[in-house]
Amino acid sequence: MDIRGQRKKTILQLINDPAYKPMKQKELAFLLQVPSENREDFHELLMELVAEGRIIHTKRGKFQSLSSVEKTGIFTGNQRGFGFVSVEGEEEDYYISDKETHGALDGDKVLITIIDSGKGRRKEASVVKIIEHVNNEVVGYYKQYKNFGFVIPDNRKLGEDIFIPDGKNLNCATGNKVVAVITRYGDNRYKAEGEIKEILGNVNDPGTDIISIIRSHELPVDFSDDVLSEMKKIANIVKATDIEGRTDLRNELMVTIDGEDSKDLDDAVSLRITENGYRLGVHIADVSHYVKEGSALDKEALNRGTSVYLVDRVIPMLPVGLSNGICSLNEGEDRLALSCIMDIDHHGKLKNHVIEETVINVSKRMTYAEVYEILSQNRCIENADEAADYRSQDNKCSDEYEKIKEMLVNMKKLSDIIRTRRHERGSIDFDFPEAMIKLSPEGKPIDISAKTQNDAHKIIEDFMLMANETIAEDYYWQELPFEFRVHDKPEKEKIDKLRNIVEKFGYYLKASSDDIHPKELQKLLSSIEGKEEENYISRMMLRSMQQARYEVECSGHFGLAARYYCHFTSPIRRYPDLQIHRIIKENIHGRLTNERILHYNKILPEVATSNSKKERRAEETEREVEKLKKVQYMSRQKGNVFEGHISGVTGYGFYVELDNTVEGMVSLASIPDDFFLFDEENMLIFGRETGIVYQMGQKVKVKVVDTDKRMLTIDFEIAE
Repeated sequence: MDIRGQRKKTILQLINDPAYKPMKQKELAFLLQVPSENREDFHELLMELVAEGRIIHTKRGKFQSLSSVEKTGIFTGNQRGFGFVSVEGEEEDYYISDKETHGALDGDKVLITIIDSGKGRRKEASVVKIIEHVNNEVVGYYKQYKNFGFVIPDNRKLGEDIFIPDGKNLNCATGNKVVAVITRYGDNRYKAEGEIKEILGNVNDPGTDIISIIRSHELPVDFSDDVLSEMKKIANIVKATDIEGRTDLRNELMVTIDGEDSKDLDDAVSLRITENGYRLGVHIADVSHYVKEGSALDKEALNRGTSVYLVDRVIPMLPVGLSNGICSLNEGEDRLALSCIMDIDHHGKLKNHVIEETVINVSKRMTYAEVYEILSQNRCIENADEAADYRSQDNKCSDEYEKIKEMLVNMKKLSDIIRTRRHERGSIDFDFPEAMIKLSPEGKPIDISAKTQNDAHKIIEDFMLMANETIAEDYYWQELPFEFRVHDKPEKEKIDKLRNIVEKFGYYLKASSDDIHPKELQKLLSSIEGKEEENYISRMMLRSMQQARYEVECSGHFGLAARYYCHFTSPIRRYPDLQIHRIIKENIHGRLTNERILHYNKILPEVATSNSKKERRAEETEREVEKLKKVQYMSRQKGNVFEGHISGVTGYGFYVELDNTVEGMVSLASIPDDFFLFDEENMLIFGRETGIVYQMGQKVKVKVVDTDKRMLTIDFEIAE
């Protein structure tokens, strides 16, 4: 060990001594008898130890041991350099100033020391050690200078650019979107350093924008050779040996109801009228018959967790040969299914059910539009010419068509009964319009509109919810290992905040100090229906909710007011559904031995956690792509005027949501003829001289003035 190393060791021995109390440099030097002429070198040694994360330098200039740090958490970055650290079990995050991040990047697991405990203020801390970096690669925009370059990350939470030394840029030019590997992480003195691994294309090339988002979220796209090799061994037809021991429902009248462009059809429904009510069949593709536990297909499905649905493509959980082929419940083709058949009375109460392996053959592949047309207008049978045309396309006899039509009408009746019963128990139904984005062949957004659910959507939603609840309750009481879908009650602080907001609009939210029933939120939704403030309060209510997740313990689903809930109905595109299918099938065949129960008890907690994380990743990717396309669309609308509603009010401006679901901001500084102030108590903005008021839910006309494709923001001004 060299002399400097020995001196560092001596310093560490003193500072790590349990009897040591934090000291300033002068006190430490005196205690260690450092000669005055060596004080500068002593200071450098101390700061090196700080930089190495081996000791702490406090805000008051004292040096202390890492043993005094007891907080470990996850760092969330901000594009302006500062961040927050969330510590498990603590409700409030710790604020980390830009000078105290010490190179931590968004998502890193870090060790922190407390600077300010937050009594009367926000809690502040300093990052003293990065336990685990999660950002090994960065996707971003490359900018070349004379002898070096920088990658500006697409993930704005990373907060800093990545320095690319000369010779490490793969000869790419300014304007390229790239993937950079971080070779040296930064700190408070130096930027992070990296090298270009891959050039994705020019920022203006068609498709580069979405590919960049996919790569930045580390979504796997291509399937490995092992996975594709397993795929080739799977027959593309149902064999006779596959059917053995299954209940044969191939003569049962059943339909699939999906979007026009859907290709992965994993659920079919059937309905019969019984003496005491209805017999509802929910028939789900038996994916687990083909995707065996531990296979390459299974490992890849677990790694992906879910299919990801973007505006221009689907990134499937399973290869297309399965998801759109043998596992898809295509019309007129024999398919293996796992069926939940339920007897439901005229009041929507479940009286009996059976879960069984089946073989089915879908009678008709229907779209939401077709079903809605039959239910609402009945045009296909009232107009003789149109009916004949419909039947010729159908290639089936008119008698079968009439039976399907009758079944759909009865499905609508049962759906209404189930929905009413769910509403009576307090289920919360948010009805936010989704964006429908139409793209050109080059991927440019050419139209954006709002799409809403119709009766056909509601039928499928109600039937799938019924099956999910039935399966969950069944397996809860069997006390077998299982994966449930849970949704916790909102946190008290968020409900208090929501109560304060709604009271400003003259509404009352009944909730105790530590509890609220979903029915109270449902009542509030009914009260604000059709009012100007409906959109704002609904969104604030949604933000007050916890995130749903997957768990091995069944703690209920607050939003649905359901005691038991799971995801059973989409094994083609969700791994949790595939996982519980395996358990159900083993149970049906009596193969859930003690050994298998121990196996599932061991793996399910980790599987559930993984499924929740992959779901978050997919949702974030889908939102980011949608937001990008909205910004791209509005960038070509500069100067155009739109009508919308004020959807949010802040101290620096207010947000306006257009009828097509696009949201942008009107800054206070842009409003002419007055000085505008923010009234936080009443959630409005008013002109000091004119008295003009802008408040939540108010209808306004705005002009598009600017967009930022990197920050994904849209700027509006009030239109005359």
